Amino acid sequence: MSTMNISLPDSLKAFVDEQVRQRGYGTSSEYVRELIRRDQDRLQLRKLLLAGASSAPTAPVTETYFEGLRERVRGAGKAAGNTRSRS
Repeated sequence: MSTMNISLPDSLKAFVDEQVRQRGYGTSSEYVRELIRRDQDRLQLRKLLLAGASSAPTAPVTETYFEGLRERVRGAGKAAGNTRSRS
């Protein structure tokens, strides 16, 4: 793991220290890593939303579509259950 040092004004350092204490992080590094991961997730979601918004329109989703989706999920669940019971 690499090391990165950052400089913070006293008010931000106090805020980070408080978050570490209140939220149960072991160190300020754990807190900062969590913030970075959340930012990565946010950027990925934004990328997916923009890709979806710029994609071609599709047919409207109907109750039939959702019922078919439910059936596929049920079938996958049953297949997974059968695989587990054979082990």
